[in-house]
Amino acid sequence: MNATKDTPFRLGGLTLPHRLVMAPLTRNRAEADGTPTGLMATYYAQRASAGLIIAEAATPNAVGQTYPNITAIHSPRHVAGWRKVTDAVRAAGGGGMFLQLQHGGRVGHPATSGLTPVAPSAVPLPETIFTPDGHRPAVTPRAMTEDDIRATVADFAAAARRARDAGFEGVEVHAANGHLLHQFLAGSTNRRTDAYGGSPAGRIRFPAEVVEAVAAEIGADRVGVRISPGSTVNGVREDDTDTLHPALVARLKDLGLAYLHLVHADPDTALFHRLRAVWPGALIANPVLPDLTTDAVAAGIDRVLGAGAELAALGRPFIANPDLVERLRLGAPLNPVRERYFMYVGGAAGYTDYPALV
Repeated sequence: MNATKDTPFRLGGLTLPHRLVMAPLTRNRAEADGTPTGLMATYYAQRASAGLIIAEAATPNAVGQTYPNITAIHSPRHVAGWRKVTDAVRAAGGGGMFLQLQHGGRVGHPATSGLTPVAPSAVPLPETIFTPDGHRPAVTPRAMTEDDIRATVADFAAAARRARDAGFEGVEVHAANGHLLHQFLAGSTNRRTDAYGGSPAGRIRFPAEVVEAVAAEIGADRVGVRISPGSTVNGVREDDTDTLHPALVARLKDLGLAYLHLVHADPDTALFHRLRAVWPGALIANPVLPDLTTDAVAAGIDRVLGAGAELAALGRPFIANPDLVERLRLGAPLNPVRERYFMYVGGAAGYTDYPALV
């Protein structure tokens, strides 16, 4: 790797040894109640050489659960499970870990959580959803009341405190990829006529209140936020991406947050540069990768760092390469990611059995 990638970086209260971040990756290896397992501790410890690990999405309350065997952070048992993970990473020489907080909103099912999912409006997911019984039709979510909104804001703040108790240096608020906070942002899923809907100012209100509450709970320099402008994952659609996301970033910019995390960051777009100009703090950019060769990954990192991001977040390359940082440093070939089946089925296969160089 070149000197830019190898340069240490001060992120909030952390000094990162280099600029490569392991992006949050849902892998469905938790217990049924969301408690992290010993296998997960092994997986994260294997990847401890990342400059920063953002651990996979954990739900702040029971109704926020998306799929079977995803992680949670709303009980003492969850805290104890995550503590084993953070301890294992530190024992392996790892640096900082943040935990991503994610509420699925309408991306949920009673067969998984036992609860009817909630969302900004009663608009169902336009596709089937995976449950313990296999793929099933999505159910119509219950539109959240203002009391629900206030309670969910409090749940995010409490989850952030639990994450700190579990040994994480901070948390990432997930406002991307069609989950609850993104559902409030997108006009296709937010049809509210109250103060949490309508104009961009209304639609950004709930995500902003979540971030503000989390920052107040554990300190702004321990909080990041992830956005995915224009993403259509999980059936969301934005008609005003170029004004919506700059408005959200502008509302958050003076909080003193640790970072803004941009999914599928493309320096060839005007929006990338507009967000970079609005955001005064650290920008983590998740580069668009045409393939997963060493050269393509290295080029993607160089593009986003050269365009003004301070840190580059990688997902799939870290799945298959526990020693990704060393491979990129040496220019060594990367392990290919096994077929998608192994990403979410549970067990060690396609999870902790990828080989390191030595």
